[in-house]
Amino acid sequence: MSLLRMVGRPMLASMFVSGGLQSVRAPEQVAPAAESVVRPLTDRVGSLPDRTEDVVRLSGAVQVAAGLLLATGRVPRVAALAIAATLVPTTLAAHRFWEAEDPDERDRQRIQFLKNASMLGGLMIAAADTEGNPSLRWRGRHAARGVRREARLVRRSVRATARPAATAGAVRAKLGR
Repeated sequence: MSLLRMVGRPMLASMFVSGGLQSVRAPEQVAPAAESVVRPLTDRVGSLPDRTEDVVRLSGAVQVAAGLLLATGRVPRVAALAIAATLVPTTLAAHRFWEAEDPDERDRQRIQFLKNASMLGGLMIAAADTEGNPSLRWRGRHAARGVRREARLVRRSVRATARPAATAGAVRAKLGR
């Protein structure tokens, strides 16, 4: 693992581990703000808990677990995607700057919204980072090319040996009569 990844992943993950722990320990603090986003989600996704506090706690647990996985470099791409999936509704619930009446509050919420958007960008980069290894898509295409090349070689070799074998069979048939 490069020094950049070794230092950068824990730095990116730290905010989510910290915030996730807070959500797990005291979901009632953020549940009122989350209500406007959680309700439509629970209506559409039947597997989510009905209580807003439980959804907040679940989101926090995902952030803690995925944050620790990202920080330690274990399944970092999956961990980054999991955190990103929790960050979008969190941001939409907690930083609704467009609804703020007070200009100072609107500015604070806009800054927090943009901070979360920039962290989402970092998570997207982390989710796409293959650590210098080819992507699965590239590996699949490369393997398919190899299989096609091998099939062509087998076909040529079969044709090359089939003609002499057929000729030899024809000669034997004529001699054997």
